[in-house]
Amino acid sequence: MPENWKTYKFEELYNIASGLSKSRDQFGFGHPFVTFKDVFYNWFLPEELGDLANTNEKEQKKGGIKKGDIILTRTSETLHELGMSSVALKDYPNSTFNGFCKRLRQKDESSIKIEPVFMAYFLRSRYFRNEVSKYATMTTRASLNIAAINSLSITLPPFDEQQEIASILKPLDDKIENNLAMNKTLEEMAMALYKHWFVDFGPFKDGKFIDSELGLIPEGWEVKELGEIYNTTSGGTPSRKKMEYYENGTIPWVKSKELYGNFIVQTEEKITELGLSKSSAKLVPEKTVMLAMYGATVGETSILSSKASCNQAICAIMQKEISYVYIFQFLRFFKNDILNQAVGSAQQNISQAIIKNLKIITPPSNLEVFDKIELLYSKAEKNLIENQTLTQLRDTLLPKLISGEVRLKEFEEKLTAVL
Repeated sequence: MPENWKTYKFEELYNIASGLSKSRDQFGFGHPFVTFKDVFYNWFLPEELGDLANTNEKEQKKGGIKKGDIILTRTSETLHELGMSSVALKDYPNSTFNGFCKRLRQKDESSIKIEPVFMAYFLRSRYFRNEVSKYATMTTRASLNIAAINSLSITLPPFDEQQEIASILKPLDDKIENNLAMNKTLEEMAMALYKHWFVDFGPFKDGKFIDSELGLIPEGWEVKELGEIYNTTSGGTPSRKKMEYYENGTIPWVKSKELYGNFIVQTEEKITELGLSKSSAKLVPEKTVMLAMYGATVGETSILSSKASCNQAICAIMQKEISYVYIFQFLRFFKNDILNQAVGSAQQNISQAIIKNLKIITPPSNLEVFDKIELLYSKAEKNLIENQTLTQLRDTLLPKLISGEVRLKEFEEKLTAVL
């Protein structure tokens, strides 16, 4: 660390406050509330808090959130979820936060100037994560008590350098967020097109309709089973006891949990063919639709961005007669109807047989709308690829900037190219 950077204990800079603990029936209405997930998944608190809690003025005064506050996870089931942080970049009137977290607010008597954006990045750096691991305890749950939190140390450069580092890293995250917002819009546009053409039959309303087992459909259309118009397969998982299955692999491998919240899935984990049967190691092509058949993500769907294999909890649905976008949108639009066919009490599951037998209204394969939707997905995929580049650059810069190893001028040209 540079000589003019100074190290402080949390107890020198911050007061610690506890979060809100209430019965379940007190949530879902009332005033803004920061959840554990808000903290765990966001380096900065979301612009708008999506959850609510029934709180009074006293609770809001005690547990409110202001610009510069740090919300830190204090207990969880696993050590890696401990000491995760989210920093407030604005005031959140009438807000409170989760009881599994602590709030750190700079002491009134502290004269140290702290840039909240810099602090957010420092607290997610490997230096601070290593610091957390020194003080974390694990019995039935992982935890950080107040004494441990007070003992955590942070290293601060002069305030102008904090601002400079923040000005380098924050635009990268802003660009990533903008791309994700654009993709949400693209996804909504695609769903609107699907509904207009294939649920409301808008372009065909003045034409002739015929009866079918699924109701009235445009003349010339049919009702078929999914397995008649798409190919399906599932994957397998090599033994975790033999790490050679996972080292220096060549086969991209998708797990069912990766489908959650991602309408286009890109996988970085790769495995070898060892331990897999030929069928489960078989690569399925890009643009395959992946459907989670059981587990916590049952019913979730994503589009595969490149050739890959998958685990046994996924049904891979491959284009044969009609564009992949049609079945993808069908599975999303009618998700609840499909889940109603799931079996199992403790854990819902949808068999590949159920999927293949799903009745689907089958339009002609040459409709222009398929090209329109595919173009939307192509734009979304470009945004995701750009996000990979931005994330890699941010993660490369972060430890170097936080340690004082590099300065902005060394990366100006590269930053200009991607922003």
